[in-house]
Amino acid sequence: MYDLLVIGGGIHGVNVVEIAASKGYKVMLLEQNTIASGTSSKSSKLIHGGLRYLETGQLSLVRECLKERLLLLKRAPDLVKLRPFFIPIFPETRRRPGMIRIGLSMYAVLGGFCKDGRFCTVSKSKWLTLDGLKQDKLSHVFLYYDAQTDDKKLTQAVVASAQKLGADVLTNAELINASSRTNAWEITYKTEQTHIVHSKIIVNAAGPWVNQVLSRIDSDVGEVGIDWVQGTHVIVKGEITQGIYYIESPDDGRAVFVMPWYGNTMIGTTETLYQGRLAEIHPLQSEIDYLLRTYSYYFPQRSVEFLDAFAGVRVLPASESNPFQRSRDTILKVDDENNPTLLNIYGGKLTAAHATAEAVMKKLQFVLPVPTKNIDLSEVALS
Repeated sequence: MYDLLVIGGGIHGVNVVEIAASKGYKVMLLEQNTIASGTSSKSSKLIHGGLRYLETGQLSLVRECLKERLLLLKRAPDLVKLRPFFIPIFPETRRRPGMIRIGLSMYAVLGGFCKDGRFCTVSKSKWLTLDGLKQDKLSHVFLYYDAQTDDKKLTQAVVASAQKLGADVLTNAELINASSRTNAWEITYKTEQTHIVHSKIIVNAAGPWVNQVLSRIDSDVGEVGIDWVQGTHVIVKGEITQGIYYIESPDDGRAVFVMPWYGNTMIGTTETLYQGRLAEIHPLQSEIDYLLRTYSYYFPQRSVEFLDAFAGVRVLPASESNPFQRSRDTILKVDDENNPTLLNIYGGKLTAAHATAEAVMKKLQFVLPVPTKNIDLSEVALS
């Protein structure tokens, strides 16, 4: 009998499993493919507060992410690296210098005025060192700091930590059905054979597949209406060396990042509503063209030799509004607020995954047994 069974081996699922294991709970993770095979290997690879979320007033989200960034820099110094970020300003740039200064000042305040929250303007004498950034009509370049990671390796490091703490982890294990029994769930899953286990609580952390998994659980809890939003990144030959560039698409003003990536350069991301099958997600040619056009606009002298592209899907609340303007808050939906035995995670961000997992455990604390351990994960290294 497990105390907790988590479905989904992405960044949110593995964080829930790690925290549960650190408290001495008997916990199992089921992943239908491999760890980080979905969205958690196809993100923008950034551990950041989300500077652009200040535009939509999501201050608490930014504060939370900046706090989590500090934690990850401490726990995973080989996987999470602080990087300089550059914001160039041209006459057509929608976010004017005054707005950028206010935003970066708020960013520093929400980060608790830590040393990593400092920002400045880059002197004109150094502009020519910025990886071939377009100089024509360039008026300002702002510099601040955020972090970059390899999202897949980070997710794998968290699950490895969970296993060391005693968690059971199964990959290539597909949920068939979960039925409520007296004081427990009976969970049927399939590897090469069919297996049955029992758990007091189920956490559905299946990311874009959250409602598909919920449909296999015999529960009255209703689905949350969601949209799938596809994000595509492209990789071009040749590496930028000075840092990461936070630029605006000349087409529509959307924020786009240009960053070094294993000896080459990655550009992303897009936000396209997706209505197909999750198994058939792929970069659209229009998205590739959009990103390459943005890159060429700001770096006209650099090679645009296309190497690769990948696409992932994030979950956002269903809405008629532009995906760029929607809330990034995570929704935790339970079957019973007073006695939760099933919790479904909708949405979430790579940076805030640990905080989301803590919120999950807080919701479940009154139905879980008394912890037998209390390991401080801030002191547990990820590698």
